[in-house]
Amino acid sequence: MSDINPLVLEKIPQTDTCLSALELARDALPIPILNHSLRVYLLAWYIAEKEDSPFKSEDQSPLLFVAAIHHDIGASHLYNGEQRFEICSADCAKAHLVKSGYSEAASHQVWTAIAVHTSPGIAERIDPLSRLIRLGVLSDFGSKDYRTSLGVDEYYTEIEKLLPRLDAEKCLGDAVVSQAKEIPHVDSLTWPNDAKFPAASWPGILLRAHAENPGHDGVNPAF
Repeated sequence: MSDINPLVLEKIPQTDTCLSALELARDALPIPILNHSLRVYLLAWYIAEKEDSPFKSEDQSPLLFVAAIHHDIGASHLYNGEQRFEICSADCAKAHLVKSGYSEAASHQVWTAIAVHTSPGIAERIDPLSRLIRLGVLSDFGSKDYRTSLGVDEYYTEIEKLLPRLDAEKCLGDAVVSQAKEIPHVDSLTWPNDAKFPAASWPGILLRAHAENPGHDGVNPAF
């Protein structure tokens, strides 16, 4: 783990479950997405600390860490399955927790947090862990004004120095779209729609935006 800043490593719960979850993520994810996932954990934990959430505690913080470090792992080649990437990510995290001896209830709580993390309005209210992961994601991908509203902007500036962005938005958007078996034809009446890219889902919208802008070389317009 020498490629991860020691100041970041010391903030990770030092349990076998968390350290092995980190290894799975390091093996699967490109550095921009790995750094994003670590920033999401640190931001979510910081919010949990500010709010005196149970997920800052020694026994609950491992659930927060696994949810954060695996929330995009389904966008990797290693964990690419038949379902949308959020579900593949959630399945990976839950399987890891169950294998590590966590209860079905705790493992499913992590599954839910990952599965809904791209669902605005739902993720913030369905469960406290889901809310923390959602706020961590929004803090990392959102605006300075948004981070300021949560009181995390100064902390974000600190951790971005430890975990550089490295075009995370482009990397993640491209990774999700690359899982399509083919780039579909789209028009105003035709939307991609299957188990991997449901029409109204974030993956489906990313795929449509890519299909509508095939020559675009920047961040996916729907990101």
